[in-house]
Amino acid sequence: MAPTDNPPQTVEWQGNQVPVWSMKTVDYSLLLSQDPVEVDKVTKACLEEGYFYLDLDNIDGRQMLQDRQTLLKLMHRFFESPIEAKNELGLIDSHLGYEPLGSRTGAFGAGTKDGYEMLKVSRDEIQQGSPRVPEVIKNSGDLTVLERAIGSCNTVTKVLLSALSSGMNLTGAERFENSHRNDRPSATTLSMMHYLPAEVTGNNKIGHQKHTDISSLTLLFSDEWGLQIRPPGECGALEMGFVAPKPGCAFVHVGDSLRFASGMKFQSCIHRVVPYDPAQHRYSIAYFLRAEDDTMFMDSEGRFVTAKDWHDQKFKAFTDPWQYQALAPKSMILGGMTEAGADDREPVKAYMPEAVKA
Repeated sequence: MAPTDNPPQTVEWQGNQVPVWSMKTVDYSLLLSQDPVEVDKVTKACLEEGYFYLDLDNIDGRQMLQDRQTLLKLMHRFFESPIEAKNELGLIDSHLGYEPLGSRTGAFGAGTKDGYEMLKVSRDEIQQGSPRVPEVIKNSGDLTVLERAIGSCNTVTKVLLSALSSGMNLTGAERFENSHRNDRPSATTLSMMHYLPAEVTGNNKIGHQKHTDISSLTLLFSDEWGLQIRPPGECGALEMGFVAPKPGCAFVHVGDSLRFASGMKFQSCIHRVVPYDPAQHRYSIAYFLRAEDDTMFMDSEGRFVTAKDWHDQKFKAFTDPWQYQALAPKSMILGGMTEAGADDREPVKAYMPEAVKA
């Protein structure tokens, strides 16, 4: 991270003052017109930090914000339904279906599981007429809501890719968007996540483990605190710090595939989710823009892999028990990003409300 004269703000969490890391804010309307100053800003953000806020509160981005509000209503209705109804959807594929609470490793490593449930919808399935999308979704207005949300997210992330191509002076087939064409198979996914309060999960199902994303770009929306990042460079030797929700903005970060495609010039964002308020329900929407399945790149270990191979290998690592994750190279979970120092200043206390203790 580039040096700054302004120390980070802090918030109290787990009895400590934890940083709230600052970041650049990029204007979506200016990117649409390829404004050179804004193109330079977003490119530097990806080269230096690997993340930024994207301001959508303008005539070009407000439809995305409206689609997000409609999608949140769908999410509340789905996640509040009985577990039997949710399980009927099942996990059809790694990027389609319902993933229940505790399917992955939790935020604090060994012995913990994640504290969220997730509904995932594949962009390819929607584009192909939804052959494997469950009938309960296809036979309702929910399909239209999902189509609109995926369409909006896809447009926004493609604008970002185009700006980054221009910022890196790429031309022709080398431009990033030419490996993210709409008519080619990919694992691009809209994921809707519900983090449950501690009184429901207990103290062994907590948040989401530290990792980098498989994706090229992740477009993330959440009104509630809980997302933490570890900045690259010197700041990365300190600790994980919070991302403050910013009204009218999405949080965007670089994933492994775009880092690989940039020849390791872009930073892939190390992040995790923790219970900021253990009594709170937290909802987030993430659009994972991924490269075409047959896109070839060199990973951080010098292997030539396709985007599909990388997706499948890393998805397996995410769902492996922590004992197997500990044996895997860091280049898998952290995408080859280097770090130093502890994630937390003090050991994290167990989240065990009185109601659960009793």
